[in-house]
Amino acid sequence: MAKSIDYGNLMHRAMRGLIQTVLKDVAAHGLPGAHHFFITFDTSVEGVEMADWLRSRYPGEMTIVIQHWFENLTVNDDGFTITLNFGNQPEPMVIPFDAVRTFVDPSVEFGLRFETHDEEEDDDDEEPEDDPTPPQGDAQIVRLDKFRKQ
Repeated sequence: MAKSIDYGNLMHRAMRGLIQTVLKDVAAHGLPGAHHFFITFDTSVEGVEMADWLRSRYPGEMTIVIQHWFENLTVNDDGFTITLNFGNQPEPMVIPFDAVRTFVDPSVEFGLRFETHDEEEDDDDEEPEDDPTPPQGDAQIVRLDKFRKQ
């Protein structure tokens, strides 16, 4: 049995589920009204598929806009595929949900940000703790009241 509840990972899973639900609805019915999305993702995450020229231009992070022109949006449990237009050149992309860093719908002032921390620090010399402290910065609490229209 776990010593503590991992709220950070639970929140990340819930937020990714929200994105999955929204994108599935858009894939089935299109974008409603003025909704559009800015999605920033880590291009180095395993499973990201994109044209070599895009990867070399955006070796760490890339933001895509889902608004006027997109095709072939499909969503599964792990991520989504989409074809976007880059300078009148359609480019298919595969983006795992684990790669997503931000999801913003500016039409309704809604946004999610996934915090990450570098796990590659050298911990070999540290003594194990009996009661470890929870990781900081894993999740951000979003107050939905802030996004409600008056």
